[in-house]
Amino acid sequence: MQCLIRAKKLLIHLVSLGIYPPETFKRESKYGLTVLTSTDEGLTKYLDQIMDQMSTWLLEGQVQRLVIAISGIETNETLERWQFQVTVEDKEGESAVSGVDENNAAAGNVVDKAKVRKSIKEIHNDIQAIIRQITASVTFLPLLNEPCSFDLLVYTNLEAIVPKKWEESDPRYIINSQEVKLRSFSTSVHKVDSLVTYKETDEWDL
Repeated sequence: MQCLIRAKKLLIHLVSLGIYPPETFKRESKYGLTVLTSTDEGLTKYLDQIMDQMSTWLLEGQVQRLVIAISGIETNETLERWQFQVTVEDKEGESAVSGVDENNAAAGNVVDKAKVRKSIKEIHNDIQAIIRQITASVTFLPLLNEPCSFDLLVYTNLEAIVPKKWEESDPRYIINSQEVKLRSFSTSVHKVDSLVTYKETDEWDL
């Protein structure tokens, strides 16, 4: 079972082709890449609060999925939906839901769990690859030609303790959408599968 909740909406107007003014970003080095990070105090405070709560839920194994939904402000219609599916793995890097195959164990073919664990460098390389892919998505995603806002949606287990500042939400699905699967990566503690869905261009009011 799962519970779908969200942080209270933060409205962000488009400037040019972005959701936030370009002058409110600065360049920083992360995971061997140069990325843009926000300098807006309200936005960074909001995101810090989200990340603190997400860290708690992740450590408790409560997170199933994180979704970023981008919607038109006037229509409230979801235009893009970025989904990151989280699978919990145990500390040895073995899937928590798969277990060990008894036949393989009897045959002495159990994989050495120490060899499964990934190094920090390997994890950073995986994250770097998915950041590159997300950045390259501009080549196939339709342009956002209207003021937009975004919601951060978190699918959690029903046992998760939810702060009062969070509220229940619908899943913000897109009707007649296109879907593109992105890279997956594993930290040996969590595995993340990602994809983006977006509204087809011919459905948009151009």
